[in-house]
Amino acid sequence: MTDELSDVRPEDRFDVAAVNAWLSHEMSGLNGLPTVSQFRSGASNLTYLLKYSDRELVLRRPPIGNKAASAHDMKREVRIQSNLHPVYPLVPRVLALCENLSVIGSQFYVMERIKGTILRRDVPSDAGLSFEQTKVLGQSVIEGLAQLHQVDPSVLREFNKGPGYVTRQVQGWSERYKKALTDDVPTAEHLMSWLASHQPQEVATCVIHGDWRLDNMVFDISQSPKLVGVLDWELATVGDPLMDLGSALAYWIDNDDEPGYAALRRQPSHLPGMPTRREFVERYLEITRWPCPDFTFYEIFGLFRLAVILQQIWSRYRLGQTTNPAFAGFGSAIHVLINRALALT
Repeated sequence: MTDELSDVRPEDRFDVAAVNAWLSHEMSGLNGLPTVSQFRSGASNLTYLLKYSDRELVLRRPPIGNKAASAHDMKREVRIQSNLHPVYPLVPRVLALCENLSVIGSQFYVMERIKGTILRRDVPSDAGLSFEQTKVLGQSVIEGLAQLHQVDPSVLREFNKGPGYVTRQVQGWSERYKKALTDDVPTAEHLMSWLASHQPQEVATCVIHGDWRLDNMVFDISQSPKLVGVLDWELATVGDPLMDLGSALAYWIDNDDEPGYAALRRQPSHLPGMPTRREFVERYLEITRWPCPDFTFYEIFGLFRLAVILQQIWSRYRLGQTTNPAFAGFGSAIHVLINRALALT
C-alpha cells in the first residue's frame, strides 16, 4: 500500500473526539477513538484516515483559508458519489455527511476505504511491475475513463447545465485565474483570448470526473493490475468528455518531454509500457468513437486549467493560509504550464 500517510499537519488538525462522538450516532459498532493520519498527497480538500480497531474509514473536509465560491462543497461530493456508486462501482461508498459546523468548524463526510495501491510520483520498489503489467495498468486507466463517460448522465441530472459546457469552462477558469492572480506569474491574457476564440463544438454530454490521474485511483497490482477504485470526485459534473480527457492529459508526462515540464511529473506515466499522450488519445477515441480530428484545443485547455488550479493554491500559499511545503514550487510550475500552452497556440 502506498498511500503516503503522515501525522496530521498542525494547521489541518481537528477535534477527533468530537468527530468520533458524532460518527458514533451515525454508525454502530465503533469502539474507542480512532488513530488519525493524513494523506499527504492532494492539494485541495483534506483527506484523513480514521483507523479503528476493526475498520478503516476516510474523512474528507475543506482546507482552511479563502476558497473559490463553488469549490470544496462536501454535500455536492456526497451527492455525486452516492448517485454514481450504484452504476460505477469504482466510486467509494459514502457512509455519513456532517453539516453541523460546530463539530469541527466545517462540513465533512466519511466514506469507506478502498484498499489497494495508489501510485504517486514513482512506483514503489516492492511493486515489481513488469513491462506487460505496466501496459495493462495503463490501458485500465484509459478504459476506466471511457467507461465513466459511458455512464448515463441522467444519474447526475442536477449538475447538467445544458449546452454551452465548453464556453462555461473557458470563461470560468479564466475568471478564476484572474481572481487568484499574483504579481509573480504570467497574466495569460493571450492564452485566455485564444481559448475563447477557438472553442470546438461539444461532442457529447457525459459524466466527467474532472481530475482523472493515477493518484486518484486505487489499483490491485497483486498479479494482473486492475483498477479497483477512483477517488476525489470534487470536480465531477456533467459535460464534454474530451474536456475531461484534455484535463487528464495535462498531468500525463511522457518519457521524452522537455525537462521543465517533466519536472512537474506526479505520476509514473513515463514508465516503459505506459501509453504516451498520443496513444492515450488514440485508444480512448477508439473505444468511445467520439469525433475528434484535432486534439490541440483540449490539450491547451488542460494545461491552462491545471495552471489555474495551481494558481489558486499558490495564492493561498503566498498569503500564508497554508504552509504545506508541497506547494512551494507552484509559482514556477505555473510559468511552465502557461508557456507550454502558449507554444501550442
